[in-house]
Amino acid sequence: MKTKISLLFLLQLFALTFIIQAADTVQVKQTKIPILIDRTDNVLFYVRIDAKSSKELNEIKLRFADEVNLSEIAAVKLYYSGTEAAQRRGELHFAPVGQYISSHSPGETLSANESYSIKISEEKSPGNDVVFSPNYKLFPGINYFWVSLQMKPNSSLVSKIVVEMSSVKLDGKDAPLSMFSEKAVHRLGIGVRHAGDDGSASFRIPGLDTSNEGTLLGVYDVRYNSSVDLQEYVDVGLSRSTDKGQTWEKMRLPLSFGETDGMPKAQNGVGDPAILVDKKTGTIWVIAAWTHGMGNGRAWTNSMSGNGKETTAQLVLSKSTDDGKTWSEPINITEQVKDPSWNFLLQGPGKGITMEDGTLVFAIQFIDSERMPHAGIMYSRDHGETWKIHNPARSNTTEAQVVEVEPGVLMLNMRDNRGGSRAVAITTDLGKTWKEHPSSRSVLQEPVCMASLISVKAEDNIIGKDILLFSNPNTTKGRNNITIKASLDGGLTFPTEYDVLLDEDYGWGYSCLTMIDEETVGILYESSVAHMTFQAVKLTDLIK
Repeated sequence: MKTKISLLFLLQLFALTFIIQAADTVQVKQTKIPILIDRTDNVLFYVRIDAKSSKELNEIKLRFADEVNLSEIAAVKLYYSGTEAAQRRGELHFAPVGQYISSHSPGETLSANESYSIKISEEKSPGNDVVFSPNYKLFPGINYFWVSLQMKPNSSLVSKIVVEMSSVKLDGKDAPLSMFSEKAVHRLGIGVRHAGDDGSASFRIPGLDTSNEGTLLGVYDVRYNSSVDLQEYVDVGLSRSTDKGQTWEKMRLPLSFGETDGMPKAQNGVGDPAILVDKKTGTIWVIAAWTHGMGNGRAWTNSMSGNGKETTAQLVLSKSTDDGKTWSEPINITEQVKDPSWNFLLQGPGKGITMEDGTLVFAIQFIDSERMPHAGIMYSRDHGETWKIHNPARSNTTEAQVVEVEPGVLMLNMRDNRGGSRAVAITTDLGKTWKEHPSSRSVLQEPVCMASLISVKAEDNIIGKDILLFSNPNTTKGRNNITIKASLDGGLTFPTEYDVLLDEDYGWGYSCLTMIDEETVGILYESSVAHMTFQAVKLTDLIK
């Protein structure tokens, strides 16, 4: 009997000792979002501590991988962000607010919002091992911390950050870590356009191309008053980079209508641009929809039949013959290409192409007299002097991108209002007839959003194979998980092993791809961290 009582006492004592000694679990989530070189703060890790027994955070250890170029890192910082709202208790969150660094508040997009975070530790020019020793008092209950990374301005866009959280100490003891994400490769980027830049509330709808001189040319909507679509005060902006995206020149305006014909600026909006480089002549074209009047209602529903600017959106072009430095006056081609019965005609958006025979091609979309949208193409065989449209590829489709997969064979990849996946069609006669591609509505998932598709010939890339590159929100719901994909079989398959995830968080989701050089693809897209984010990805990261 005594032996049983003694054994029970020892078991109880052991359990009590374990409870006293056991530290609270530290929950850690590593981000998969762009690290912007131009930001002073970027979220690397979210840390969540439910302090049931722990009183103090003593230490956090990080380790950067040996291949990381530490000379590019300016600082690593640790922030405290308070506790959880009572109404959210019982739910799993890793931050008390949506964003520690805003992507949408003008003037607040580059550094941590001080009202949400307290910096409690910082290590400048770190080595491989970083040790934070804040000895920070914990609030009873849930506590939120996060780790920030600041890069130096001269950091290379193709550099990568690989780092792990190796240990955490609470009340002087090693705490168990619960990792809520896999170890991630952090890719660098540049915020080409942030909310508030040049007095504009927002920037949307990216297009991107590479000139014959190797200059990167990014176009986008400059949405001055808010993020809403036309009709509003919107111009088409352009940013140039002559150093492969490391730096970008001051914004230009290839298309801007101001107070044309006595209408205010907000009823002379022009937007949803696409860009095209004529590979034969070097001329650069930007195309967009100009809306005159419409009473600040959405052009998608307020543009009507006819071809006059008083009733319907106008299809306008501007061209540059000096590598994108200066731009012509608007060239209105509405009468050339628009069926007067259509309610709305506009471009891709994104980018157009030059076919091998010199034909210029833009993807288009239009709303017919029955209010049904269709996607198709327009083309010019005289280097932009005249344009033609034949037949649409598919009904109930909108924003599309076009590539030449074989000489004279065009593939149109379309946003499909049916949802779930992309529609794909082929034409061999510039849109007179279309044939559904085997991948249509089955291979590339989408949440009903714009996407990008480019064709890279074997002789123009380091892999030495014909490649199709595609980017979009890789999901069927929500505009997150921006991913670049690759196909080596003409678009029949896009193997998941070729996927490169750029941004797991939510944004507007539009993107546009271009080859920077034979080794590297560039992407301009609407990310979770900046309205226009540029990143560069090596082809060997995609096709390993």
